[in-house]
Parts: sequence; C-alpha cells; structure tokens
Amino acid sequence: MHSHPLRRRGALALLAATAALPAWVAAQNFPSRPITIVVPYPPGGTTDVLARALQDPLQKLLGQPVIVENRPGASAMLGAKLVARAPADGYTLLFPNNGLVISPHITKDAGYAPLTDFAPVSLVSLQPMVLVVNPSVPARTLPEFIAYARANPGKINYASAGPASFGHLATVQFARAAGLALEHIPYKGQAPTTQAVLSGEVQMLLSTSSAQMNAFIKEGRVRLLGVSSAQPSPLVPGGVPIAQTLPNFQADVWFGLFAPAATPKDVVARLNDAIGKALQQPELRARFETAGGQAVGSTPEQMKARITQESEGWATVIKDANIKEE
Repeated sequence: MHSHPLRRRGALALLAATAALPAWVAAQNFPSRPITIVVPYPPGGTTDVLARALQDPLQKLLGQPVIVENRPGASAMLGAKLVARAPADGYTLLFPNNGLVISPHITKDAGYAPLTDFAPVSLVSLQPMVLVVNPSVPARTLPEFIAYARANPGKINYASAGPASFGHLATVQFARAAGLALEHIPYKGQAPTTQAVLSGEVQMLLSTSSAQMNAFIKEGRVRLLGVSSAQPSPLVPGGVPIAQTLPNFQADVWFGLFAPAATPKDVVARLNDAIGKALQQPELRARFETAGGQAVGSTPEQMKARITQESEGWATVIKDANIKEE
C-alpha cells in the first residue's frame, strides 16, 4: 500500500524545514556571542579610527561585545583572506576600504576574489578626494587648469602616496578623463605629498580630504579646484565636483562592512540594520567627520553594485596605465 502522495510531500517538506532549522534559529538568535571586526590595517589610520567609532554604538544596538582586531599585512590582503575563509555566521566581519577591490587587480595572487568571497553588509563612510594645485599654477577653476595643462604637456607634476596608491589611480583616471599628460612623482605616504604641493615641488595633488588640507586651502597655501565626489561634500567647503567638468568622474574613498560569502541573508540584514541606526547618531557622525569620513550607509545590494562597478572601472585604469605594485 502506497502512502498518500500529499502526506508524503508533507513529510518531505517537514524534513527540509528541519534541515534548515539550525541556520534559521542561529539567525533568529543572532548575535548570541561577541562579534569580531577585522581591520586589515594598522591601528591609528582612518580605517581603524572609523571601525573603533562604530564599536560602541554597534555593541549597544546588537547587545553583544564588538571586538576590533587589527590584522595588517600584504596591502590589507592578509585580513581580507582571513575573513574570506572564516565561518559564514556573521561573527567575523571585515572592515576594508577600496583596497579590497583594487589589490587583486595589481597583485597576481591576492588569495581572495572581492566580488564572490564576501557578502557586502553596508557602506559605512565616504571620504572625497580634493584636487588642489600650488598657487603658482595660473588657473583658478578646473576648466582653466585643464586648458593650461593641455597647452603645457609634461609641465604638470603630481604627487601620490606611492605607485598604485588610491591617489595615483584616481589621478590617472582624472588625466584620462581630461585628456592630459601629467608627470607622476611618487612619495612614501600621504604627509610628504602635501608638503610637495605646498612647496611647489609638484604642481598638483589629488588626495583625501582632511581638516589640515581644508586649513591650507583657507590660508591660500594651496588652491582648491575640485572634489571627487559626485555631489558637493560637507567635508570640503566650497569644493565643486570634478564631475561638473568631467561627467561621471567619481573617485571617493569608501569604507564598508563585509561578511564571508555564504552568511545567511537575515544575519546580513540584522547587521545592516544596526549599521544604519549607528550611522544616524549625531555623536558618531561627528567622530567620523573629525576622522575625515562622512557617515553614509547603504543596502547590501547597493554596496554590491558599488564594488562590482568599481572593480571594472579600476581594472581598466590599471591595465591602460600599466600600473604594477612596487
């Protein structure tokens, strides 16, 4: 005698439901223990400062301790690999910046694939780049600067914090968009690049916004010609988007939160909700601005779209300019 087909289907459905139970229950009770956020950079940098600013609000919103762990090394690839291979349960997260997407295009064996090894949780912060020139450059606006640089090929030197640094890539992208031949002078890190444009050692710098740079602009020691965000940024008073002159130009530094790829959707949603609420808090927004970042959240889907688009964009820039790691 055959069992009733409907009854059998019911039993199978029940079996399937029980198999899915642990993950669902885990997500329902998430989080039930401490969460570790891996920062793939040393303590004290912007990425680290922003992660630590999030720590306390997230602990309160999630009801569990949040531990920030610095795992620097191999241009932030060490920390990324670590999280890519961690259990996909939402208890080990990565807090990177654009380097996550850029490094694999520059390094042969990054050891992770940014678009497939992670589940994006949320965008957390945007930091625009500012385009400044030494006051000796006879240009007051971006269109004037582009005209001058076109008329004087090879006369404009620009500084970067090193080959394949974000500033280097963003300036190559800018030069391509504007049709300019600019000379690259790499320095070791951010501080000497500012010194170089102040002293006139280089004529131009496209660098992350900071309170210090805003002060130099205000004092007239450098001239602000544009900001790299699509819209004007509260972090750069008076900065006109470069995109007004070069349509679609955008090169923000972003900071975001990522989980390992197979993390359950409702765990990601719970984390995304907590981040969204934390980013609304005035105290956190102020701490971010002091560190040079604007508090900006997103849905997981928006973050996925951002890194997918960026990965394609930077791949083209890196290939066309033949940028290699040192």
